[in-house]
Amino acid sequence: MFGIYLKRELGRRKKAALVIALGLALGIALVITVNSVSAGMTQAQDKVLKSLYGLGTDMTVTKARTAPASGSSGGPNFKFDAKSSSSSTQSSDRVQTQGGQALKSSLVTKVAGQKGVESAVGALSLDVTKVDGSFTQGKAKSSSGSSTSGSTSGQGQPGGSSSSGGAPQVQGGGANFNVNSYSVVGVDVAHQGLGPLSTMKITTGRTFTSAQTGAKAAVVSKSYAKEKKYKVGSTFKISGTKFTVIGIATPDSGESDTDVFVPLKVAQALGDAKNQVTTIYVKATDSQQISAVKKEITANISGTTVTTSADLASTVSGSLSTASSLATSVGKWLSIAVLAAAFLVAALLTSSAVSRRVREFGTLKALGWPSRNVTRQVVGESMVNGLIGGALGIALGVGAAYAVTAISPKLTAQLGNTGGGGAGGGPGGGPGRQASQNTLEIALSAPVSLTTIALAVGLAVTGGLIAGAMGGWRASRMRPADALRSVA
Repeated sequence: MFGIYLKRELGRRKKAALVIALGLALGIALVITVNSVSAGMTQAQDKVLKSLYGLGTDMTVTKARTAPASGSSGGPNFKFDAKSSSSSTQSSDRVQTQGGQALKSSLVTKVAGQKGVESAVGALSLDVTKVDGSFTQGKAKSSSGSSTSGSTSGQGQPGGSSSSGGAPQVQGGGANFNVNSYSVVGVDVAHQGLGPLSTMKITTGRTFTSAQTGAKAAVVSKSYAKEKKYKVGSTFKISGTKFTVIGIATPDSGESDTDVFVPLKVAQALGDAKNQVTTIYVKATDSQQISAVKKEITANISGTTVTTSADLASTVSGSLSTASSLATSVGKWLSIAVLAAAFLVAALLTSSAVSRRVREFGTLKALGWPSRNVTRQVVGESMVNGLIGGALGIALGVGAAYAVTAISPKLTAQLGNTGGGGAGGGPGGGPGRQASQNTLEIALSAPVSLTTIALAVGLAVTGGLIAGAMGGWRASRMRPADALRSVA
């Protein structure tokens, strides 16, 4: 009886039921869209942080660079020998550690032994500046047109034959040099699952084997290989040491800031940094206890800077950060406001509909219907309206989320400097981090999770209950006499 009457009454009031359902649907759809976009923002931020850290890396340990000694610029210094030939090509490499002050390799073991640390791996970051080019010796010519050699006499005048017509002048000559800077990171080849190389995927060739601790082999990033036209088997030199490219790697997300990866011991030899590292990558045993592990390391190993993913997240700016803030604050508050308005409108429309059914409910009570049956009837109708609104809202919300994913709007993420890296360092002083901000481009998606769907269903039921409760309360207060008065 209840089901038959419920179906008949909903059929008679299709327009009113549809208005209530659509109001709830819009609110629920907005909640689904905002939650899905927020989840997409979280995934995008995770991609950014993974490009900074290795997969499974929870924090890094570095040491701030000390101020240079008085009278020392600390900048690159290149010296070339003078040669007698009129044109000579010369080349020189400047290799120096990048980021913060170097740490002793023994600290890696000490960090690994701290409470809450599962594993720790050291890496050495180097900046290589290569200058190559040629000098061309000029020639001294007098005003009469006769030329002399480029050598000078003790009085500072050009030697050789010259005319008495005037002092000779040096013409021609000069220098043409190219400057090429790139980053090199020394990785622990025995523990590549943690550290800078763990964010890279080998797309051509292979990575290092655990036995290649002293091999003159290199893995280069895809962008650097394209720039230099390297392929597997190509060779190049760093400070006179010849390296062979064994693999080309692509970062899991964004662009790699490291150009060349070499075994740690080889990098230490290149940078004259025996038994030293610039960054220690740390993985905690429990991801929920990262803050406690950070305090443990900071307290037991003085003079170091511990940077966690939360610290790095605070340095991410750009459109990704702006959009994330909007989705988190404005979007959620807006969805709550719209949902509350939808609930209120549904309740008012249901109450208004009950007021127009005075004759019906009064007659039912006169026929012996108890108040609870009348209330159940109104609540049942409201619940059906709520479920219809929930289904429409889920369809609209999922459609909007799918549209966002299909369009995949591009967001930029700028990775700032957290400090501790010093000049040339970056977030956490990690390998390959430049002093200037790094910009990554992330495609936004809006994944819809089962939790979001369950939330939508819960909101639909809640909206139906609120509307039904208000309408049912009003219907239960009606008396049979009200029906008689409406007839009269």
